[in-house]
Amino acid sequence: MKSVNLLVVFLSELAVIASVATWGFTLGTGWMLRLLAGIGGPVVMIVLWWLFGAPDAPHKVHGAIRVAFETCWFGAGAVALALAGYVVPALVLAVVMAISKGLAVAWRQ
Repeated sequence: MKSVNLLVVFLSELAVIASVATWGFTLGTGWMLRLLAGIGGPVVMIVLWWLFGAPDAPHKVHGAIRVAFETCWFGAGAVALALAGYVVPALVLAVVMAISKGLAVAWRQ
C-alpha cells in the first residue's frame, strides 16, 4: 500500500506540472503569452521543486516550512487547473493530493 501511495505522490507531482501547462496554454490572451505561460509556468514549478521539494534538493525544506511549501506548490496545480476551466478535476486532484500527502506523512515516506 505504501508503494502505491508513493506512485500517487509522484503522479500528483506530474499532474501539478501538467495543470500549470494547461492553464498557461488556455489563457485568453495572445499566442505569445500563452506559449510563454504554457512553457514557462511548468519550468518555474520544476525548478522550485528541484530546489526545495525533491528528495535530493540542494535547499530541501523541513518541518512547517515544508508543509507550507508543499501546500502552495500542490495547491498551485489545483488552482491552475480550476483557472483553466476544469473545476471538478481540480477538486478531485486537490482531494487526492491531500489524502496522499497525509498518508505519506503518517507513513513517514
